[in-house]
Amino acid sequence: MIAVVFSGSRFSDWRLAERGKIVTGFRMMGINPYLHDERFILQLLNKSNNLINYAERIRRIYFFGAGSSSPERKDKIASVFRQFFKNAKVTVDHDVRASAISTFGDSKGLIGILGSGSNVAYFNGKRTVENNFGLGYILADEGSANWIGRMLLKSYLNETIPEDLLEKFVERYPIDRKIIMDKVYNQANPTLFLTSFADFILENHKHRFVKKTIYHGLKLYVETYLLPLTKQYPDVVVNFTGSVAASYEEWLREVAGKYNITVGTVIREPIHNLLKYYLNKN
Repeated sequence: MIAVVFSGSRFSDWRLAERGKIVTGFRMMGINPYLHDERFILQLLNKSNNLINYAERIRRIYFFGAGSSSPERKDKIASVFRQFFKNAKVTVDHDVRASAISTFGDSKGLIGILGSGSNVAYFNGKRTVENNFGLGYILADEGSANWIGRMLLKSYLNETIPEDLLEKFVERYPIDRKIIMDKVYNQANPTLFLTSFADFILENHKHRFVKKTIYHGLKLYVETYLLPLTKQYPDVVVNFTGSVAASYEEWLREVAGKYNITVGTVIREPIHNLLKYYLNKN
């Protein structure tokens, strides 16, 4: 049995398969070595009946997650998984590579992520080429769900949010400045709080203020990350994964087009194609 996992900071998608067929698929809390220590990750695994029931049968695990970029953070995930899945060989890699595999297979191109966070890299058909773009939610993540959430909260706290949108916001979220500041600066996993407004933003994405914010985030993303790489790797396809890319695909293509960048495949969740890829490899 193999297990294929794709994890953002908010959710992780799991697929377990045997003899070419899916045994089970489920979603649980995201696993991010930036945000979680070994003890927390092990406790999370032990809370899943699905994993407990199949742990001893799994022989191969492919885990791809946000934050799993450096050798140290990969080892953190791998060591915990080896404790829990005692019979499995474990592979841990970054979510960018998973996104590349899910859209390119073994072909070359630029892969962009616009989901809870944002990133982009060149994929040479085997691995992603390292760059300086993955700076996290404080220094980067332009255009992502947590960035858009930040802009929404900032406008709320600065009292620049339009009145009609403000009424919907306060009706939906019973929070004030004290709560927001505490969750962002004092509580664990502030990215989960920032991305928790994604549904509200999607529901109101046609509102002039929200639409302008999303367009601005996409513009920043393209100018900051895509343009330098398209100059470095001209005439390659740019594919995307992630909830923001999928939800606002038309706007993403429009913004990219203004910079003469053509967007290829856009998928919301890489897990489906990722599983197919590794089923064919096993």
